[in-house]
Order: sequence, then C-alpha cells, then structure tokens
Amino acid sequence: MSGVAFWQGNEAIAYGSLAAGCRFFGGYPITPSSEIAEIMAEELPKLNGRFIQMEDEIGGIAATIGGSVAGMQALTATSGPGFSLKQENLGLAYMAEIPIVVVDVMRGGPSTGLPTKTAQQDVMQARWGTHGDHGTICYAPASVQECYDIAIKAFNAAERYRQPVLIMSDEIIGHMREKVVTPKIDPSKLVNRKRPTDVPEKFVPYRPDPQDDLPCMASFGDGYRWHITGLTHNDWGFPTNNNDEIEKKMKRLMSKIDRFRDDIVEYETFYEDDAEVLVLAYGSVARSSLRAVNDARVRGFKAGFFRPVTLWPFPDKELEKLARKVKTIIVPELNCGQMVLEVERAVRGRAKVVPLNLVNGELFKPEEILAVIEEVA
Repeated sequence: MSGVAFWQGNEAIAYGSLAAGCRFFGGYPITPSSEIAEIMAEELPKLNGRFIQMEDEIGGIAATIGGSVAGMQALTATSGPGFSLKQENLGLAYMAEIPIVVVDVMRGGPSTGLPTKTAQQDVMQARWGTHGDHGTICYAPASVQECYDIAIKAFNAAERYRQPVLIMSDEIIGHMREKVVTPKIDPSKLVNRKRPTDVPEKFVPYRPDPQDDLPCMASFGDGYRWHITGLTHNDWGFPTNNNDEIEKKMKRLMSKIDRFRDDIVEYETFYEDDAEVLVLAYGSVARSSLRAVNDARVRGFKAGFFRPVTLWPFPDKELEKLARKVKTIIVPELNCGQMVLEVERAVRGRAKVVPLNLVNGELFKPEEILAVIEEVA
C-alpha cells in the first residue's frame, strides 16, 4: 500500500485501518460515513478479513466487539445518530476492556439533523456519552493525510490500552480530497494486544501486568476460559459486590489512561512564542483558523494557533502554560459551545476565553475568524 493516493478522508480512514491490521468491520451505513463501510466491504475479503453489515447501529458495534474478542482488530464507523445508538455497547467495551476503534464522522443534530452538512456537535458525547466513569482516547483529524495516520494510531492505542478509541472526524474532512502519502508500514511500529503466556489452567483474564497495570487478552477459541460481562467484575471476569474489588476495577479503568496521559496527548502550535491572541480549533475548523492566524500575522497582529489532535485526553497542561502568556483565547467551533468549556477549565482564568460558534451546517470562513482576532487584539 506504499505510495501516493488522492483520497477522501473517509477513504483514508479505511485504508489506514487496513494498514494498521484491521481485519473486521461491523456496522451500518449512515451519511456521511458510509464510504468507510463500502471500502471495508470491498477490501477486507482480499485480506482474509470479515465484513458484516448488521440490522442497525447497535448490532454494528456489538458485532465489532465480537470480532475483537475473536482476536481480530475491529472497526465500526458511523455519524451522530448512530453514535448515540452505539453508546450502551461502547460502555460494555470500556468495562470489559475490549479494544475497538469507533469512527464518528460528525454531522448536525440533534436527531436526524443535517445528514449532508458538517458540524462538531458530538465532541462532548465522545467523552461523556456512555454512562459511568472511564478514561477516553479520542482523536480529531484535520486533514486527509491525518485521517490515514490517525487510523493507525487509533488501532495502536486501542490494542495497547485495551479499550475503545474514538476518531471524531466531520463531514468536511470525511468528503474532501487531498494527496495522501502512504509509506510502507514497519511491522515493529504496529501494536498488538498482549497475549497470555500462562497455560490456560493458570490464566486470570483481568489480572493486571505489574509493569503497566494492564491485563493481557486471550481470544475466544484459543483455549483460554474468559467470562465477559458489563457488570463490574473481579480479576476472573465474574460480577462482584466486593467493595475493594469494585474500587480496584473502576480506578484502573481511569488510571490506565491517566498514567500514560503524556504518551497519548497530541497537539500542534504555530506562532505561540509571541502570541497575544491564541486561536484554538480542531478538525475542519482548524484549517480556517490557521489561515486566519496567518492573515492576522501579515496584518501585524500577534496571533497564535493551538490545535488539539487528541480531544481526550485534552492537552490541558500544555494549554494552561500558553494561557499564562496570552491575553485572549478564541475558540471557534461548529456547535453552540462544547469544547470551549474544556478550554475554560484548562485555562483557569489566566486568559480571557471567547467562544465563536457556527451551527448552520457550513464551515467558518477565515475572514470570520480574522474579524474576531482583530476585535480582541
């Protein structure tokens, strides 16, 4: 697969997933993510993989969990309404520590909303959509190249940390076409789940490895006994009402992300050294925002740019350091103000935070963001 391609973002996610080792897709078509399913349906059989279209989005993620339990790296893809339907089984994957990758190509909502228009209205659902506490790993690509690269990172993270990993794309990124460089994949750069080394008789399915506090994972059919439940369970995988075992399990679901937070967090900055006004944006909005920042610099304004690549864990420590130097942080989003609340939490009042919201299904024009930079500078 090494070479150069001209792909849509959805295509890049599909081919990046295949390059990462994905061999199972379970899902249900939904605009604007359907191209991912279509490509996986065509390509997986060529690689001895499995594609299954289920009766609905609930069945789609359930099948994806089953594919992972059977030993395959597994993917599902959807958009807003389907992402809502997947939340209960997403919680099962968190609790049972089953690695899967879930793609949400965001569109406008609520309900059926705007199937063919763009939005960023699911970012808080990505963090808090399923009930209960858990650590979240969530990427937001801003280019077609990044769709390909992030798909590989997402599978590596899912396998490494034994949990679902989310890719929050949007309609613009999903359907725009750009040049994508696909280097030959070094197998040593791909992460596979830790397999048990004990004989089956001594296998304890959720006993964490003292080195990283993460358990290994056997596959159904390998000869290891493993009980899977959505109930809070002990190291054997069986439901428990023991207070100590409950607390141990729940804290480990959080700590396995908190402990490796600095390894997971990704972000990029431009012109941050002398910035007085910082524009923070993610996904497709990051592209308009960076253009606006460049234009502002040409006009003599000390503008800077900050883009979270991982929405979760949020790069709060890194942003807080910048907030000590800048006067104002502008947060343009295609929603009514979701990530701006996370920015305010991270900044802790060290800089003024200005929301900039657009919910008409279109993307910000650079001049709209530039006008706000000039206004607050």
